[in-house]
Amino acid sequence: MSIKIQNITKVFGKQKALNDVSFEVKSGEIIGFLGPNGAGKTTLMKIITGFIPPTEGDVFVNSLNVMEEPMAVRKVLGYLPEQNPLYQEMYIVEFLNFTAGIYKIKNRLERIEEVIALTGLEPEINKKIGALSKGYKQRVGLAQAIIHDPQVLILDEPTSGLDPNQIVEIRNLIKKLGEKKTVLLSTHIMQEVEAICDRIVIIKQGEIVADKDKIGVHEMGKTDIGTLLVEFKDGINTDRIQKLNAVGKVIRLEGNKFIIEFDSKTDIRQDIFNLAVKMENAVLSLQLKEKSLEDVFSELTNKKL
Repeated sequence: MSIKIQNITKVFGKQKALNDVSFEVKSGEIIGFLGPNGAGKTTLMKIITGFIPPTEGDVFVNSLNVMEEPMAVRKVLGYLPEQNPLYQEMYIVEFLNFTAGIYKIKNRLERIEEVIALTGLEPEINKKIGALSKGYKQRVGLAQAIIHDPQVLILDEPTSGLDPNQIVEIRNLIKKLGEKKTVLLSTHIMQEVEAICDRIVIIKQGEIVADKDKIGVHEMGKTDIGTLLVEFKDGINTDRIQKLNAVGKVIRLEGNKFIIEFDSKTDIRQDIFNLAVKMENAVLSLQLKEKSLEDVFSELTNKKL
């Protein structure tokens, strides 16, 4: 396992930020680590990276105990915190050279060139960090996180505050990095999770409430009632739809559009098409409405533990 989080509890004064949290991240996985504000995500990330100690429990990165071998762990781990700490008066190359020196990287200039190309920093390479846009500052942050070629990446809200174009660029970069590295990614952007993550871990009030692949998390949102949004070419009698097997409620919208609720154990789509043919009508569109990841996340994090 690249990361093993074992019975982690963290208490600040009288507040328990994490309560007996355990999960593992396999080599080569990109894990979406989700939770509402104050759920304990950043606290756990700081424990994994060795910035703060747990009250109880252990964390292992590549079989190294984070508390017992912190320097060895930092050699195999890259970290981009939510508040990206950069030296604003330094030039990009100057900053990366400084960071490479800390890690005692051999062939330093060659590695800096590789990282600059990988993170797409070439267009701004002659600027000071303080003069960069938020998107390019995030690229610099990622560059420093990967300059020592770590096997494990911890990214806390890497696209926070970016515009839509910048989000796509950083998202693509993370996906590319994930082809060769293990990535634990904290984010509030569900599209990001859908696009790049293999598995999703959801935390609420310091406790894990879900740990599944994307399909498994979506399955958690399924109910006994399915919903279809259907548009017919011509008008159709609501009662005829109502008489179909497993159909519950039928709601007419504008024109020839209907919302049809049905027993989700039965697939009624073929019956809808057959009815249209029988009535010499046609189905223009038929959409099975499923709960989004955002819907499932909201349900899991709003219900009482």
